[in-house]
Amino acid sequence: MQVHNVELTISAVRADQYPSGDQPEIAFVGRSNVGKSSLTNVLINRRNYAHTSSQPGKTQTLNFYHVEDQLYFVDVPGYGFAKVSKKERERFGRMIEAYLTKRQQLRGVVLLVDARHQPTDDDVTMYNYLKYYQLPTLVVGTKSDKLKPSQLARAKKTIEKTLDLDRKTGLVMFAAPTKRGQDAIWQWIEKMC
Repeated sequence: MQVHNVELTISAVRADQYPSGDQPEIAFVGRSNVGKSSLTNVLINRRNYAHTSSQPGKTQTLNFYHVEDQLYFVDVPGYGFAKVSKKERERFGRMIEAYLTKRQQLRGVVLLVDARHQPTDDDVTMYNYLKYYQLPTLVVGTKSDKLKPSQLARAKKTIEKTLDLDRKTGLVMFAAPTKRGQDAIWQWIEKMC
């Protein structure tokens, strides 16, 4: 999809703040600093619309981006960051769980994992959670531009094996600088919507 119009509609912390209407939503989840903002910026054809941060745990709300007046991208707070208090983590957890399990407009979830490393225990837990709730999921291996071509296939196998991906779950290797994987991710999003 060629994106010309995008607007950050709301940064929400409660269900009553979510956008009204029945337009489809795609959620982006992953641990802090995995590259959610970079992926979002590539998909919406903007440089710094979704803000990237060197400080893990910066996103503390559900950010709803209205794309082409047709659908919403929902940037979910990252998990696995250590600098946030246990109480804050629990609050994020409740907010994220309520959104993922109760939002009727949610059509699919893009789970981002760092392609350079084996998926973390938190990544495995999140994937199993999405599978349990039967949420259509696309796994995206980010930062794949940092891998040599000879390492890509091995990284892909490691992700597949560690997460124990089922047949319904797609896997795309993504690189923000080269936009590798962008078309495949958009195809999945359009199919879900």
